[in-house]
Amino acid sequence: MRTASAAAMEIVKSTAPALEKHGLAITNAMYARLLQDAEIASLFDRAAQESGEQPRRLAGAILAYARNIDKLQNLGAAVQRMVARHVETGVRPEHYPHVANALLPAIRDVLGAEVATDEVLAAWGEAYWMLADILISAESQAYEDAVAA
Repeated sequence: MRTASAAAMEIVKSTAPALEKHGLAITNAMYARLLQDAEIASLFDRAAQESGEQPRRLAGAILAYARNIDKLQNLGAAVQRMVARHVETGVRPEHYPHVANALLPAIRDVLGAEVATDEVLAAWGEAYWMLADILISAESQAYEDAVAA
């Protein structure tokens, strides 16, 4: 399982104020990229997208992650809700690169290259894959448990 370096964690934590201010714009930009892929789009609740509920929920989750990246135990309940939702909708490991490829450019698009430098995006890349590995592992176990039941 990948981990983010201490330097990356500090950079991610330092972006929390920008995420608090611009998180919804980032998630809206991310979903605009992500949902161009019909296979990926089929995994999402259209009503939650159109109402803005899903982008708001994700913006809150990203902000909580940035604030707690060095205290992941604080996010246990939120991670379990995400895992349950992902299993319910059929999210698989091969979907995670699509999200990364939509999220990281969205951060740069919204915050601009002066704030979302290559160093910041590299740190967020490390942070994203650390969380993705946690989710993928938990989802794999949940899928196995469902088959066993």
